[in-house]
Amino acid sequence: MTHAATVHSLWTTAAAAPDKIPSPDIEYGQLSPTLIVLGAAIVGVLIEAFLPRRQRYAAQLFVSVVALAAAFAAVIGLAAGDYGTSKARVAAMGAIAVDGPALFLQGTILLVALVAVFTFAERRLDPVAHGNRVDSFAAQAAAVPGGDAEKAAVKAGFTTTEIFPLVLFAVGGMLVFPSANDLLTLFVALEVFSLPLYVLCALARRHRMLSQEAAVKYFLLGAFSSAFLLFGIALLYGYAGTVTYAGIADVVDGQVRNVTPALAGTMGNDVLLLIGGAMVLMGLLFKIGAVPFHMWTPDVYQGAPTPVTGFMAAATKVAAFGALLRLLYVVLPGLRWDWRPVMWGVAIVTMLGGAIVAVTQTDVKRLLAYSSIAHAGFILAGVIATTPEGISSVLFYLAAYSFVTLGAFAVVTLVRDAGGEATHLSKWAGLGRRSPLVAAVFAVFLLAFAGIPLTSGFAGKFAVFKAAADGGAGALVVIGVISSAIAAFFYIRVIVLMFFSEPRTDGPSVAVPSPLTSSAIAIGVAVTLVLGVAPQYFLDLASQAGVFVR
Repeated sequence: MTHAATVHSLWTTAAAAPDKIPSPDIEYGQLSPTLIVLGAAIVGVLIEAFLPRRQRYAAQLFVSVVALAAAFAAVIGLAAGDYGTSKARVAAMGAIAVDGPALFLQGTILLVALVAVFTFAERRLDPVAHGNRVDSFAAQAAAVPGGDAEKAAVKAGFTTTEIFPLVLFAVGGMLVFPSANDLLTLFVALEVFSLPLYVLCALARRHRMLSQEAAVKYFLLGAFSSAFLLFGIALLYGYAGTVTYAGIADVVDGQVRNVTPALAGTMGNDVLLLIGGAMVLMGLLFKIGAVPFHMWTPDVYQGAPTPVTGFMAAATKVAAFGALLRLLYVVLPGLRWDWRPVMWGVAIVTMLGGAIVAVTQTDVKRLLAYSSIAHAGFILAGVIATTPEGISSVLFYLAAYSFVTLGAFAVVTLVRDAGGEATHLSKWAGLGRRSPLVAAVFAVFLLAFAGIPLTSGFAGKFAVFKAAADGGAGALVVIGVISSAIAAFFYIRVIVLMFFSEPRTDGPSVAVPSPLTSSAIAIGVAVTLVLGVAPQYFLDLASQAGVFVR
């Protein structure tokens, strides 16, 4: 039978049975948080196209804040409607899961993004240039760094207001990523949130070359990790004949009926399963920044504009850990004995590697980057627990960690000298005498990173380590505590540097921020202290949200 005849016969059978083609059934209400954010992103693109330059900033900021707040309200509405517990289900023709972990992580990402947008919109830190207030982003992204076009753009008062729709597109992808219920949706979501981040990393107003280098590194390594993920998806499809999470899990557990002969040849081929699963895991571990897939983290965190670094450090971790949890707990629970030893190894080298290398850092942003690598290791300890407590402890830790990170990077934007942000640690000496409030706030964030009691970091670490110990990973907890002790050394060292050393005469000044950055930092401090002093309500919330739908 020729190819044309085959196609023709397919057409005739399709035409003869019009009722066989199912119309797609999309649950718009349950997908509303993602739809609101992506819709607002498209509105942001239209604002760039049609509004005069002077009006764009206010319009973009308004649209972004309203959209993120509305999407968060939609998440709360879904949670109140029991979609996180009794009504948890798979929506959008099986592509998206609406369940407890998905709603919890989406709520966290939206709140983080809302606070991050405040830092993006900050326009009081840099001195006024040619009578115009400027932000952290390049005046004209397409202009050559230091060239005539860039000088003309600065003089004309141009600003890159495209950052707001880019952030919204990134958030839209991040909302889908932890709730994706098949591997193709996972891949599309990964690309949707990665591409805007690559662009955002290249847009720093000061240190343009460093920023563009960071973006290129991130893009190239991110492309590699996406390729690994896609290759893994292809192998898993070859193994199971389906890309849906539940379908693959059924094949892993050996509960499949109605197998076509073509599929029977490759199905159950464990080599495909193991290599495919490992490659998908690599793609996710890259996004988390776990050793040995962490090499991009310090360079990108240092080179990107600081508001972008804060947003990326907080929100990407939340989305990637959500996807990792769903992959390991929904798709590959039958492979637990294969992936647990590997994840043990990754968690150990990540905790120790992040903590030990951070001790040698002299730049605040690089220090926070290595600290974020160490934290990825601590959170992996909760992932390894493979118990319901493991899931809820990871959810709580992610919520606590993301606000501390955002607050810390927001403080970094305030300490400035003539060249912009003063990120070299030597310049922070004596900051506590020059600006006691800013230094005290930064000290609170550092203590939370170190896991000192009465901060959210302690409650999160305690929950994760307890879950790991109960899940039979006691040795991992011991290594985690040792890593925490090493990490505490360099956090305390920065506090000592700020409060107990003499200020330099040519030291940096602390810029007075507008209410936007002030509120971002205040929210960070409030969340850090509330989750540290009274974490029980939020731990209960995380444990209620800790059940995946299949």
